[in-house]
Amino acid sequence: MKTYHLSVSGMSCGHCVNALTKKLQALEELSVESVGIGTATVKIDDNLSADSVHVMLAKVVKEAGFTLGGLN
Repeated sequence: MKTYHLSVSGMSCGHCVNALTKKLQALEELSVESVGIGTATVKIDDNLSADSVHVMLAKVVKEAGFTLGGLN
């Protein structure tokens, strides 16, 4: 599994953290390591391409009401 650190804009409180955590936990392809205001760390299966990981995470972050600022 590969670890990804996400930068997330639009988060400002604990409710935001909970909303993003729930959306990320719903994905079977990853495990959530941590979520904080403006950040998240997840582990994802190595078999997924970097492009598909970025698209998947950007979609989930948007569904939670935020914007994926960066991914490394």
